[in-house]
Amino acid sequence: MKQITEQEAYLRLAALCAQAEHCQYEMQEKMRRWELSKEAQARVMQRLVTDRYVDDERYARAFIKDKVRYNKWGRRKVEQALWAKHIDEDIRQRVLDEVDDEEYIAVLRPLLQQKRKSTKANSDYELNGKLIKFAMSRGFTMDIIKQCINVTDEDEFLD
Repeated sequence: MKQITEQEAYLRLAALCAQAEHCQYEMQEKMRRWELSKEAQARVMQRLVTDRYVDDERYARAFIKDKVRYNKWGRRKVEQALWAKHIDEDIRQRVLDEVDDEEYIAVLRPLLQQKRKSTKANSDYELNGKLIKFAMSRGFTMDIIKQCINVTDEDEFLD
């Protein structure tokens, strides 16, 4: 791959960010693949942030909204994905706290109803265990799951 200049990198990344939200980590990775020097990467990144092409908080809000509504992810899975994208802890927590439990419940309830129809189990206990496992794999917290499934003793299902 031919090496690109700092200005070319800025223009390419600005065009990319104009099309969709991207975080700083994604931009850093692109520049690293283009073999831009560390100093040039820092200058390009500073310019992208100053010109408001890249904003991790705005990115995190859009990411959470999409993953909860369309991918049907719970808080834990979204949080883990943001961590993998190197979003700052303060931003992650602040933006995740903006999504209230009712939104997660509205997503999880239909998911569990659909899963209940397709899951085979010998007893209600076994069925609830499978539903809890499914919901946890989607990243939902136990308190949200309990609100969607009538579970009286969560310790029974955590074995």
